[in-house]
Formats: sequence, structure tokens, C-alpha cells
Amino acid sequence: MDSDATSLDRSALVDETASAIRARIMSGEIPIGAQLRQAELAAQLGISRTPIREALRQLQAGGLIEVLPRRGAVVRVPSPWEVREAYEVRAELEGLACERAVRRVTRTLLAELRGTNDVLRANERPPAPPGPGGPVSPTTIANDRFHTLIHEMAGNERLARTIRDINEAFPRNVSALVLQDDPRHRADNLAEHERIVAALEAEDAKLARREMRDHVLAAGEQLARWYERRTATVFRG
Repeated sequence: MDSDATSLDRSALVDETASAIRARIMSGEIPIGAQLRQAELAAQLGISRTPIREALRQLQAGGLIEVLPRRGAVVRVPSPWEVREAYEVRAELEGLACERAVRRVTRTLLAELRGTNDVLRANERPPAPPGPGGPVSPTTIANDRFHTLIHEMAGNERLARTIRDINEAFPRNVSALVLQDDPRHRADNLAEHERIVAALEAEDAKLARREMRDHVLAAGEQLARWYERRTATVFRG
């Protein structure tokens, strides 16, 4: 095998390793603040420490982990101001997606959106966060599907990918914990979804954009407050 092929294989392994570690962080299997020990990860993934080390550098560059003195690599705890900034951008992007979706919405798609809301309504009790390797709750799946369905309707892959990139900056299980902690937030979340569906059904692009924007901003504020209550974050900027 020539050197170029070897280099490509090594790069692919590092990318796969980073994706595997990222998935465990996003699901909460590796919680925020946890140490990432190279030997343990290598044993769990069945590979050597070298791709683990390079994958951790990749995740550090992406902002998902950080290296601390005397602790090494840990899952980074986002600052509340970072969450607010990210969700401010996400709100505009998701609002645009919702506005674009008005042009492509159908009765079938509206029915699927309502179906995700039915799942949220039927699971009014707090969703249980998954344990290590455990299943994702139906509520989390339904909530995510509501948003991704609208992204698909928007018909702009770059837009959908940019929204995904923002979402992947924060562990997804924390959003489930936010809903678990606050019954009023769960009720508001469902009501906001229902207003978004109503705006789409009415083919009111401006209203659909505004409802989605307000929904995402509200979710971001709840998430930022969760981090404020549970971390000793030092505010900067």
C-alpha cells in the first residue's frame, strides 16, 4: 500500500473515531465535565491510542472538548453566553427554514408534524435521560424529528447542515434534561410547536418564521439558564 493510501486510511480512522466519541458525548453517555482517558477510549473502541489522540485534537478544535491542567481532555461545559449567542443564530436560521417550508408543505407533512406533537403530548411526564448506551426517549426523538422535518421541507441542504453544526456544539441530552426539570417548559414547548404547525397550514410565511424564531430563542434561554444553575462558569466578553 502506498503512502497516500495509508494516509487516507489513517485520516478516515481518525474521523470515524472522532464521530464515535462525539456521538457518546452528544447522547450523554460521556457527560459534560467528564475526563476523556485515552486508554479507556482505546479499549472501548478497539483501536490504538494514536487515532484516539488525533480524534481528541479534532474534537478540541471543534470546541466540544478542552484540555485542562492536571485533568487532561474533558468534555467542555458551555458558557451560558455561548448558548445564547449560538441560539440567536440558530433562531434566525430555523426561522428561515420554516419560512421556506411554507412553499413545500403538504397535508402529509403536516400530519407527520402533528404526529410528533402527539408523541410529546402523550409523554407529558418528564423524559428519562438515557443511561450509558441506553435508548433515546420517544420525546427527544419526536422533538428532533419535528425540527428536522421542517429543515427537509425547506429544501436547502446548506441551511440544514449549518443548523446541524450549531446543534452539535452542545450535548443533545442536556436539552432533554432541561425539559425533564421544568413542566411549564414542556407545556410551552408543545404549544409553540402547535403554533408553528398552524402557521405552516395557513401558509403564512412571515408568521411561520416568527413562531419558529421565538420558539428557538425560548429554548436557548432555557438551556442557558440550566447551565447557569448547574455550572460555576466564569463569564467572559
